[in-house]
This record gives sequence, C-alpha cells and structure tokens, in this order.
Amino acid sequence: MRSFAPSERRENAVEFSIKTLAPERAKTGCLVLGVYQGGALTRAAQLADRAARGALRGALALGDLSGKPGSTLLLRELPGLAAQRVLLVGLGERKDFGEQPLRDAVRGAANALRELGAKDAVVYLGELRAARRSQAWGLRQLVLGLREAFYRFDQLKTQKKPPAPALAAGTLAQGEGPVTLQAQAALKEALATADGAALARTLGNLPPNICTPSYLAEEAKKLARQYKLGLQVLERRDMEKLGMGALISVTRGSHQPPKLIVLRYNGAAKSKKPVVLVGKGITFDTGGISLKPAAEMDEMKYDMSGAASVLGALRALAGMKAPVNAIAVVPTCENMPGGGASRPGDVVTTLSGQTVEILNTDAEGRLILCDALTYTERMQPDVVIDVATLTGACVIALGHVATGMFANDQKLADELLAAGEDAWDRVWQMPLWEDYQEQLRSNFADMANIGGRPAGSVTAACFLSRFTKKLRWAHLDIAGTAWKGGREKGSTARPVPLLVRFVLRHAGAK
Repeated sequence: MRSFAPSERRENAVEFSIKTLAPERAKTGCLVLGVYQGGALTRAAQLADRAARGALRGALALGDLSGKPGSTLLLRELPGLAAQRVLLVGLGERKDFGEQPLRDAVRGAANALRELGAKDAVVYLGELRAARRSQAWGLRQLVLGLREAFYRFDQLKTQKKPPAPALAAGTLAQGEGPVTLQAQAALKEALATADGAALARTLGNLPPNICTPSYLAEEAKKLARQYKLGLQVLERRDMEKLGMGALISVTRGSHQPPKLIVLRYNGAAKSKKPVVLVGKGITFDTGGISLKPAAEMDEMKYDMSGAASVLGALRALAGMKAPVNAIAVVPTCENMPGGGASRPGDVVTTLSGQTVEILNTDAEGRLILCDALTYTERMQPDVVIDVATLTGACVIALGHVATGMFANDQKLADELLAAGEDAWDRVWQMPLWEDYQEQLRSNFADMANIGGRPAGSVTAACFLSRFTKKLRWAHLDIAGTAWKGGREKGSTARPVPLLVRFVLRHAGAK
C-alpha cells in the first residue's frame, strides 16, 4: 500500500453562488426545474415553459415523469431557452410538499447531474419553501445534498479510465426579487458545513492502517495551520502524568501511540465560555481481549467517527468565521488484543479518581471518553457534548435514522432536539434515569464498565454521566447513523450538520 499524505486528499470542488436570474436567460449546461405531481409547474418552470413555447408541458404530457419526489426527466436543446439541457425534477404532491420531498428532489437532481457532462448548472430548487421551513433552510439542504452526491473517495484506487466530467459550478437561482442577506448567510454556512462534512467523510473512509491516532493529530495540525487555531496534543507520557488510567488501559495492546487532541477556535470574545465537542477516536476496534466476531469487523474503522465529526464541525465553524468559541477534544487510540492488553477483570483508576472494573474490553469507548470528559473541566466550558459510536444497543433501539441523545440538563437536550430538526440531522432523547445506575454496580471497584444486555445504550450513558456531574453535558450515540454498510458502505458525516447548527443557535448566531 502506497503512503497517503494529507495533502493528497481531494475533496469536492463544486463552486456555488446565489443570484436572481430569469430561467429562460440562464446560459448553462443544465437548467434544473421542479414539477409537482400531476404536471403542475413551479413558477420558474412556468416561465421556462412559456419561453420554450410549451415544450415542457408537451414533454410532461407524454407521461415520462411520474412527479414522485426525486424522479427526473432530461430534455435537450429546447427552443427559446439559453440552457443546453433542462432537468425536470419531481416534487410530489403540492399539498404534501415538505422536508422529505424537498430532500428527495435534491437527491434526485444531484444523482442526475452527476451522470451528465454538464460543467455548470442553474438550479431553481432553493427558492422552494417546504412547509414550515424558510428559504435559508432549503438552501442549506440543497447545498449539502449536492455536495454529498458529488463526494468521491477514490484516492486509493488505481485509475485506468479518465474520470467522468464533473460539475464545477452551481448557481442557486431565484426567479425574482433581490437576494437577501439571510440567503447569502445560509449559503456561506452550508458551504462551510459541506467542507466540514467532506473532511469527516474522508477521515471515516480512510483505512485504519492510514488513519491512525498519529494521522488524526497531523490532520488537526493541518487545520490549526490553515485556520490559525490553537492546538495541543497530549502524548502517552502526558496522560500517564495526569493519571488518565482509563484511556491508557485501552491502548495497552496496540503499537500505535495514543493521542489526546485539543483544537481551539476562538471567534467570539475571550470572556465567552466555549462549547466543547468531545469525539471518540478509536481508529480501529477489535474489541481487545473481548474479541469481536470477524464478520463486518472491517467497519470498525468507523469507530473514530465521533472524532471525525467534531474535527469536521470545528473546520466548518472556522471556515465560516462563526462568532463562537468552540473546542474539539479527541481522545484517540486503537483497541487491540495482545500480551499487554487490558483483561476482563482489570481495575483502572480514571482521571477523576474513580475506579472502574473492566468486565468487557469491547466497551472501550466509554473508558477513553470518561477521562476526556474529566479533562474538559479545566476548559471552563459552557456546555460539553460528546459524540461517539458507542453501542450496538443504540442501533437496535433507533435503527439508522435517529441519533440517540442523553443529557443531564433538559434545556441543553431541548436545544439539541431543535438543532437536529433545523439541520434535519435528527436526534431522539433517551432516558438517563438514576434507576439504571444499579446495573453498573461492581463488587471490586466504584463501577463496572458495562451493565449487561438490558438498555445497553442507556447504561453506557449512565457510566459517562458519573464523570460529568460538574458539567452541562449531553451524549450523542451515533453508532447507527455515522456510516452505511453493504453496497453503499461509507461515512455519512453525521452529525456534523447537527453540531454546526447547535453551536450557531446556542451562540445566538442563527
């Protein structure tokens, strides 16, 4: 395997702008217009159809477009239009047009554009208003959907054929009225969020022999140089000196040195307390001595998705120069078996001074997080949110749609719920009741690191809650949402959009 330097990473290069433009005058490789079920045209499509002497309605009359959200019909060289192609995109029933039909339409348009040779496109979907949503919301969804569709991770493949022509520029058009400051701000935020999501996807998709703890530290250094961020990287000796016995215990079987990465973005006054985002960074998880089954173990390279998402969120905030203070904290290491590895039955002392009996070495994420959470106390944070692919139990509970959310502060929980709805990167609040703490009882230490099969995601959060009593804290279990398996295997970059929206809303920079 050849080496893979950070500078080799190629992220999406589509450039976006927003402007007011008459659709019939749009000189572009592809004009994208919406059509409701039954053939009802949007305002922009009506104007284009009038200029094309009814060519759009004539094509629809043939029945080649169902109107189902995301369905598409491509037309070429229509009279009266400056565009080379017209892509009609189904929006579903007008009365039912909401968040999901809009997102489906964006996905359908993006997939169709990806197969074309058009180097630029003018898209009239961002001006559509989903029920209860603003234009800014639609613009964010449009940019993130298009950027996700054009994302590629092919750096490690041998390219024998030239790549297909890629979309280089996209204009998010509106048919009338001036472009508002809110629309410009939404575009700026969406582009920065898309950049952060692309970073998170790439880090997640990299194989574990490349994306090691040291690699993540180098990526953090790159971000620090690019955006003039504060950076501190703690090495094993620093962790030992501090007394991070839980984190160190996870690294014992690995030849890769652990790191604790602290990346700081200061976009607000120094007196403003920071939002601290803690991301689990297990770059590969074998389960340790409690070895995982072989099937699908390759997907355990995604066990650092929490780390990838908080680094991606910080890149997004720095890229848009958000008026916030935010810190990403990444405890990162491998969990490997070996002669020096931690054993079931070992007892370790955490940075907080509490002792933990390790009953299962595959419950390692909470061990590195508990020390990282204790470490955040010295940052005097406003709130702390940890993000982790923590439990398979959360996948059983919520599937691959919602992220599990736990919090020791209901106001913070409500903020995260609202931000998730706003970003359409949704979370579901799970209980954090004292009743569950009994499952963590140990005869030999202050607590065990597992609480048995019942409510596994809840007891994992309960474990972390014992290290956050001095913090306003929330825990996001992204085990079901951080990546896709099977034929579409790859990182989803969730919850980067949620984290960015939360930090902005929390700071009042909506």
